[in-house]
Amino acid sequence: MKDAHGRPVTGRVSARKFAVLAVPAFAGTAALAIALANGALAASFAVSGQQFKVSASSLDGDGFAQYGGVDANARGELLPVAVTAIKKAELNNLCQSVVTKLPVLGNISLNLTAGTGGKPVEAENLYVDATQLSGNAAFHNIEIGRDASTLDKGPADAQGMQDAFSQQADDVHITDLKQTAWATNAGTFKLSGLSMKISKGKKECF
Repeated sequence: MKDAHGRPVTGRVSARKFAVLAVPAFAGTAALAIALANGALAASFAVSGQQFKVSASSLDGDGFAQYGGVDANARGELLPVAVTAIKKAELNNLCQSVVTKLPVLGNISLNLTAGTGGKPVEAENLYVDATQLSGNAAFHNIEIGRDASTLDKGPADAQGMQDAFSQQADDVHITDLKQTAWATNAGTFKLSGLSMKISKGKKECF
């Protein structure tokens, strides 16, 4: 985004404002659903019927893009998402959780943690298909309202449909990150200090 004199603006966005800015990414969902159904867009894989939660004390990313998208499950149901794509990301104190309700046993929780002790989780060409995101975010050279088909700051193929809303920035820094998602993809994903636990009951990251 530039000011009246054409100079790039470096700005900070609060958690509430960030959520408001992300809402228009869903505006093109109907068109995306039609394109997906007609084969113009292809989901990378059929998502499960369960969303999962992810939290991190901080995320630092280079090459940020966000645009509307649609996931599909194995039954062919279409699920609107806000796709967040980052070229390179580092996350500290990562937590991922998913809760499954089983007959007789009840709730079973799978919890994964990594990136503790000062060595962050590292990801390249990271894509998150989210339905909720919150935190304290700061962007550099952010562009809000760009045509999703023209995005060029995120990963090479991180683009949405023509005429659809999107936003991008040179980099992003988020603290107290909390998000709910259907899927995550990454070209590489390095988890230092990985720990995974399965336990009875409902135990989520937030």
